[in-house]
Amino acid sequence: MSDHLIEDLVADSVRVLDQHGQGDDSGLRDQIAVLYAFERGYDCSFTKFRVMDTLLRCGYTYRFPMDRHPDYAERAAYFDALTEFTGLRAYDEDAPDFDGYQSWLEDGYVQPPLLYCDAGTGLWQRMVDIGELQGPDSAPLRPVPLIDVVRDVAVAAEKEEDRDLIALWYSFGCENLLGGPAGCPFGIDEVAAMASVQELHAVVRRTDTLALAGRSPYAAPVEFADVEDLETWWWRHPGQGTAGPL
Repeated sequence: MSDHLIEDLVADSVRVLDQHGQGDDSGLRDQIAVLYAFERGYDCSFTKFRVMDTLLRCGYTYRFPMDRHPDYAERAAYFDALTEFTGLRAYDEDAPDFDGYQSWLEDGYVQPPLLYCDAGTGLWQRMVDIGELQGPDSAPLRPVPLIDVVRDVAVAAEKEEDRDLIALWYSFGCENLLGGPAGCPFGIDEVAAMASVQELHAVVRRTDTLALAGRSPYAAPVEFADVEDLETWWWRHPGQGTAGPL
């Protein structure tokens, strides 16, 4: 079953960033890439058509007639026979390097009669190489820390008084928002000094969403954590100066 809460979180985040962000489409493109990378860590369905107008406008997704695919001349019968949404990557489940289906959009996708590809994917790179995408459209994605994107989403969501969106993002904690495969590599002092964390905490305090975040299904309990634990600090710090810690 798809994780609809994550799907809604990402779609709503794209929407508020588009409506209340910095107005820089190149920056929005990079932020969207980070959001969909986050979504790929969960069991989610394909939901990009919810916000496709934004994805197309900012240059995260590109749309072409199907006959512009680099392989169309050799595989015209295959493409012309497609009648429904289709991811174009083929898999060999018996191959020794088969690692699942996470890369299913790498070779583009079709919603007949149109072909789509996302920035940074294999088909996007092929389109760049053959000159179908040029100028800013051929620029690689720029890496952006997830915490920076979450901070920007929270600032934008505050303008819409969307406390649920702020709370849900905050509920993922340090391990998810500042971490990696080995967990969060920073200590409390380092995290506390980060401008994005300070600004996110300020939004949480102003909107009084700490307790709401604590009720999220993604919130990690801290009742039995050591007082010096980073996640404990994450949950207690925004409460200082308001109604008190969680």
